[in-house]
Amino acid sequence: MKNIRVGVVGAKFAADIHCDSYSRNDQAEVVALADIADASELMHKWNIPDYHKDYAEMFKRDDIDLISVCVPNFLHHDVAIAAADAGKHVVVEKPLATTVEDAREMVVVCEKNGVKLMYAEDWCFSPALRRAEEIIKEGGIGKVCFIKAKEVHNGTHSPYAKDKDMCGGGSFMHLGIHPIGWLLYLLGKGENPVVEVTGKMTGGLAENFVHAENGGEDFGMGMMRFKNGEFAFVEGNYITVGGMDDKVEIYGTEGVLKVDLTFGSPISCYSGPGISYSIEKTDHNLGWTRPAVDEFLNLGYVPELKYFVDCVLGKHDVFYGVNGQAAVACVELVKAFYESNQKRKTIYGEWL
Repeated sequence: MKNIRVGVVGAKFAADIHCDSYSRNDQAEVVALADIADASELMHKWNIPDYHKDYAEMFKRDDIDLISVCVPNFLHHDVAIAAADAGKHVVVEKPLATTVEDAREMVVVCEKNGVKLMYAEDWCFSPALRRAEEIIKEGGIGKVCFIKAKEVHNGTHSPYAKDKDMCGGGSFMHLGIHPIGWLLYLLGKGENPVVEVTGKMTGGLAENFVHAENGGEDFGMGMMRFKNGEFAFVEGNYITVGGMDDKVEIYGTEGVLKVDLTFGSPISCYSGPGISYSIEKTDHNLGWTRPAVDEFLNLGYVPELKYFVDCVLGKHDVFYGVNGQAAVACVELVKAFYESNQKRKTIYGEWL
């Protein structure tokens, strides 16, 4: 069977994750990388043969089937549009775009060019959350009533993520979009199931709790109500120290599920001199830690990108949760949360 040949745009953290995941797939091969900066470190690490300073030049190649868009948020739209116009299938990191209008255009252009647009929401592939989904489907906790879900840590180091316009927002757009996307997948059944949102955020800059240099909020939370009656509380903040903390709690009429995505390692380690790495965004690795066993696998990146390769091979249709429609809905919902916070009122389906 044909291998899918991949071009990656970007050479930083997200690109490294994608290259790692493709390297574990015997039906995928990263053949080129494009970035305006020096990409030699990533190319050497993953044995990538070709480099392009201009991604448009890479898109002219006939031997590339799939593009991974791993650049700052404000560039997602332009890179994905150029890839689609070149006839390449596209995987785009979160969020799909920084504005609703750009996100919608990306879906239209990919459809027009007959290429697949795949949205990299790794939570939809996390083995722990997949197991929780199975328990829900078998009736193990009865009917779902309420879900709490968060991604939080001590702040981004990216200058682009600190810029409100380049990011599309602050911590809620950058982190809270993960639980929002997963909830659309879990409860969506092929469409946006959210009927109202209420958001509360810090104000950015001097109005932030901790990060006065960030143009966007460093703390965001919101309540969502779904058309079948479920409620969900979502959170994305940059004020949580001690490492990236991703947790989900699901309350049903007959049971409860609690999932710890980042601190759920089976390993406990005490080290006086410290270890080299435990989990993402830890302040230090001294004393007691919970070192991740396979972080990229457990967070869902590896099965996610395998699934996208299989979609390009024609094995699957892209499901709601990681398709263009769900990706647009994520941006619409985050913007609705921001509007709710600004107007100090609940927003009722006005993003549809």
